[in-house]
Amino acid sequence: MIRRHHYKRRREETAGLDVTTFLNLMVVLIPFLLISAVFSRVTIMELSVPTSASGSALNTPNFAIEVIVRKAGLEIANGSSVVAAIPKKGDHYDMQMLHEFLTRLKAQFPKKEDATVLMEPDIEYDYLIRIMDAVRGAEVPGEVDEEVKKMILFPNISIGDAP
Repeated sequence: MIRRHHYKRRREETAGLDVTTFLNLMVVLIPFLLISAVFSRVTIMELSVPTSASGSALNTPNFAIEVIVRKAGLEIANGSSVVAAIPKKGDHYDMQMLHEFLTRLKAQFPKKEDATVLMEPDIEYDYLIRIMDAVRGAEVPGEVDEEVKKMILFPNISIGDAP
């Protein structure tokens, strides 16, 4: 009988759980997750894919802005011919030259709001996003102060495959 009593006492002692280390982990993990959640965001960009039935011939202007992304560089076309070619600078596209050219086009055609970005196959997706951002808007320095202002260039972007 003495043995049984001793066995019961040992089992009662081990019944408690120590959750201190788990609580310490939660105290560190929860603020970290809350702080990092602020920096992540999802952006949805509205695009239109050009189709043959999208508009009538009477509503389309003679000038269409096309930015063609090729492996050798960028080309700006007017719908029928290439207007300008911007070669790569090393391994990267010359975004500064693209900004300048698109800003000049916007000054010539202030009411024009649509543009098309055409890409060759096997070009990184990151370049598509950067070029779409450059076509959508540019940052220009202010005239009076040195504050940088956003200028909207061509917000309605269509994408497609390069010819």
